[in-house]
Amino acid sequence: MAKYDTKDIRNIALVGHGDSGKTTLAEVLLHKLGMTNRLGTLEDGTTVLDFDPEEKARKISIDAAQGHFNHKGREINLVDCPGYGDFIGEALSALQAVETALLCVNAASGVQVNTRKMWEAAKEAGVARVILLQKCDHENVNLQELLASIRENFGENCLPYTLPLGVGPGISGVVNVLEPGPNPSPEAVDLAGPAREKLVESVVEVDDKLIERYLGGEQLSKAEIEGAFAKAIAVGRVVPILSLASRKEKGLEEFLDFVGRFLPAPGGLGPRKGKGPDGAELALDCKPEAPFSAQVWKITNLPPLVHKVAYFKVHSGTVAADTHVYNVRTKTTERIGKLFRVQGKEHQSVDKLSAGDLGVVAKVESALIGDTFGDPAHALLYPPPVFPTPMVSLASESKHKGDEERVAVALTKIAESDPCFKQHRDRDTGELVITGTSSLHVDVIVARLKTKFNVEIATHLPAVSYRETITGKAESQYRHKKQTGGSGQFAEVHLRVEPRTRGEGFEFVDEVKGGVIPLQFLPCIEKGIRHVLDKGAVAGYPTVDIRVAVFFGKDHPVDSKPIAFEIAGREAFKLAVREANPVLLEPIVNMSIVAPGRFAGDIMGNLNSRRGRISGTEALAAGFQRVSAHIPLAEILSYSSELRSQTGGEGSYTIEFSHYDVVPAQIQKAIVARHLATKKAEPEE
Repeated sequence: MAKYDTKDIRNIALVGHGDSGKTTLAEVLLHKLGMTNRLGTLEDGTTVLDFDPEEKARKISIDAAQGHFNHKGREINLVDCPGYGDFIGEALSALQAVETALLCVNAASGVQVNTRKMWEAAKEAGVARVILLQKCDHENVNLQELLASIRENFGENCLPYTLPLGVGPGISGVVNVLEPGPNPSPEAVDLAGPAREKLVESVVEVDDKLIERYLGGEQLSKAEIEGAFAKAIAVGRVVPILSLASRKEKGLEEFLDFVGRFLPAPGGLGPRKGKGPDGAELALDCKPEAPFSAQVWKITNLPPLVHKVAYFKVHSGTVAADTHVYNVRTKTTERIGKLFRVQGKEHQSVDKLSAGDLGVVAKVESALIGDTFGDPAHALLYPPPVFPTPMVSLASESKHKGDEERVAVALTKIAESDPCFKQHRDRDTGELVITGTSSLHVDVIVARLKTKFNVEIATHLPAVSYRETITGKAESQYRHKKQTGGSGQFAEVHLRVEPRTRGEGFEFVDEVKGGVIPLQFLPCIEKGIRHVLDKGAVAGYPTVDIRVAVFFGKDHPVDSKPIAFEIAGREAFKLAVREANPVLLEPIVNMSIVAPGRFAGDIMGNLNSRRGRISGTEALAAGFQRVSAHIPLAEILSYSSELRSQTGGEGSYTIEFSHYDVVPAQIQKAIVARHLATKKAEPEE
């Protein structure tokens, strides 16, 4: 393996919307630089980086995949990220491992939904940004409109570094705006001239002394301009735009030269900051001789792998194979065996990894995404990446009896490797609920359970956790009498129910006088009532915010037993609740929807039709608008697909529980009817 220093490393992530040519560019680069023997294609399912069966079947990237190559002494680590927002967690993780995000734009399609999302994500991650105009050889490319759209969406500091000589199938190459080269064609001169002036003006603004000299008419040297260009990219003052036709290898050499000369090396954005044991900010130099620190950005533990595999970025120091690392989160030390660099699914063993390197280690069973590996004497903790809260939930159950434990293990493994997938057992409904970013995301999870773990689940919309309560007062009595030949069972209970303030819960009150019910039987009555509280007296949901007062009853000196009073209390409570104007309560959520402003009216109309109440609107940057509302959870169980359809995929939303409110009478009637029908259909015990 070639020797290289930290200053020679370039870590880059290909991000952007789907079908913007990210994987194709990566495959062409790996083949061109001699890292692969053949040029794979998405259509044939032969790419090095999309190697998962689901990716091949769907012909899209689902996981972030890593490769590397060397070009003129620069060791370039490349991460190819999924382009669909359904798998955005993979791209957000990858941004923690690189210094530069290469935002890929399909030149024919222009700026799209995930282009904007990844622009903001890269900005939030604090990495340098570069825009790649991909597929410049395709039909219907309008270069001027495309550049104008980029500036409108991302700012006037987005400036061409290379421009295509011709667009569409007739593209002949690209021109370097900064250095058009010897004997440029008239077309190249016409393109490069105005663009160069604008680029140089913006570049020199990064240095007060340079801009002063430049404005004074002084000729700046090539080295000065290039140095300022690299600095301007690193600090985000300039976002270069490069043009490519990857399949035809137009613009590739200029791109590779640009990466090596101008993109920041590890440490070029400043040392990665974390927190020390005392909570104070701490940073270590990105140098091989510094104390070791690294952060896990990806976990893989899906079959056929036997052990968990952690992908990590070395931020400082050096780590050797067959040694120990300290996990700062768990405060434990783990032994690591072999270290690897990866080329798609192929692992290449290395003796050590130093500051700036991206590597892989297996058998680190406690590691999670975002964990910091380090030196106990310098226990710096890097902040973990922040992921969006998944919103699309389905209830699930094993298709085959006896597979429940295997399903649980498989889902746990998937959740460890996918930061945007969650699973939990709903405490109220008992359902196993799986949650992802979209229907497609959940579909992929379900498919992987079958292909990777050989287990199958059935899914359906999750049940809503309704509550039952009462709005009036009522009294009832129930006599339980059972004679079976020997000693029988006898108990009589009189009780009263009344509502409590929302949130006050259940209260049991003893108002018995004269000892008509012996004291030892009162806990039995309460036990019977609590049984109904859990099961519900109206529609099978938990009963809340109710006071029960037992005020009279009868016992029998021989036949009264604890079970008799438990049954009498239970049945008397059911009767009283049904006479006390019972109602169902439904969960209401606070909902925040962000979408382009042109969709706001349709969104609000749709929410109103779902019994939502609009609580506010807010104008955001780039023409987006936030709509806030209170809405019943039952009305938005399948909202994700509708919002996607309504906004062309440009809308997103979050929800959080607010409170419970009374279900409208007609809806309650339908819910109760379904419960009674289900109960009637159940076999008798």
